[in-house]
Amino acid sequence: MKMMNSSMISEFVLLGLTDTWELELFFFFIFLLAYAAIMAGNLLVVVTITLDSRLHSTPMYFLLGNLSFLDMSISTITAPKMVADFVRKNKTISLWGCMAQMFFLHFLGGSEMTLLIVMAVDRYFAICKPLHYTTIMNHQVLRGSVLLSWAVGFVHTMSQMVFTITLPFCGPNIVDNIFCDLPLVIKLACTETYVLELLVIADSGLLSFISFILLLISYIVILVTVRRQSSGGLSRALSTLSAHITVVTLFFGPCIFIYAWPFSSFSVDKFLSVFYSVITPLLNPIIYTLRNQEMKAAMSRLRRWEAHSLVIGASRSLWLLPAELGQRGTLGLPLLLVSGLRVLIAVSI
Repeated sequence: MKMMNSSMISEFVLLGLTDTWELELFFFFIFLLAYAAIMAGNLLVVVTITLDSRLHSTPMYFLLGNLSFLDMSISTITAPKMVADFVRKNKTISLWGCMAQMFFLHFLGGSEMTLLIVMAVDRYFAICKPLHYTTIMNHQVLRGSVLLSWAVGFVHTMSQMVFTITLPFCGPNIVDNIFCDLPLVIKLACTETYVLELLVIADSGLLSFISFILLLISYIVILVTVRRQSSGGLSRALSTLSAHITVVTLFFGPCIFIYAWPFSSFSVDKFLSVFYSVITPLLNPIIYTLRNQEMKAAMSRLRRWEAHSLVIGASRSLWLLPAELGQRGTLGLPLLLVSGLRVLIAVSI
């Protein structure tokens, strides 16, 4: 798709969080550590679910692994650029780089929104229809649900970007945020954008608000159904749903206020943008692992498996060394000590 020839500017300037050097240096280290924690935490969830056969065959954890992948991707779209800009004098992004950032941000955001709805449906069948749960949420349904979430995300972003990339941008080119996003960028176009702003509100804001309300209603229906069936099961259901409700609130809250609520304060938008792209992906793996005994047990099994593999590898090397000592003479002795040390470290793990 071709951009109109009236587009005169070639880049946008991102103002970021602050223009004070001391604060920028402080934010650089804070968000660099946060991004590293996001990648490590979500990657640990994905690897644990992938390698543990018990979790991988469970619908909830299959969906959770996909959620962690989306969180890593959303954060990667925005955080590295934001961190690098803290130590740069010129905080610029190319015109097409800005368009790509908005495309993938809404593509992945729309996919995650759909996936959270699928996870709510999964919890409904798991809690309210336990006897038919594995039959309903089979592998074919799960794969179809994940593909559906990606398809919805693609349609969601294309419905907005197809109009945005044809806008003429002739100045100003200053975006008062940490990354490019539709509500701020379309205001810089050298043409009337009232209809497109309404489309963004309807497509992103209103859709996020309606989905959030429907999800809350579904959780209330689950709790009411469980209470009618068994009063003792209400506490267990509430414990199971608390993590999902927290994640849904963390995801949809900033989306609703950014796209549906007409904030005039850019500082509020910046805070919500940081929350959406950094804080939420950072908290999600913590929420799903700290209170989840199955995830903790799977991580323990993974650690024991790694330790066992290390012991076998070190022991094999130690077993083969005596045959080499005769060929290497006294030089084989340090190798023997190193191998023995590896075995001791592996056993101590």
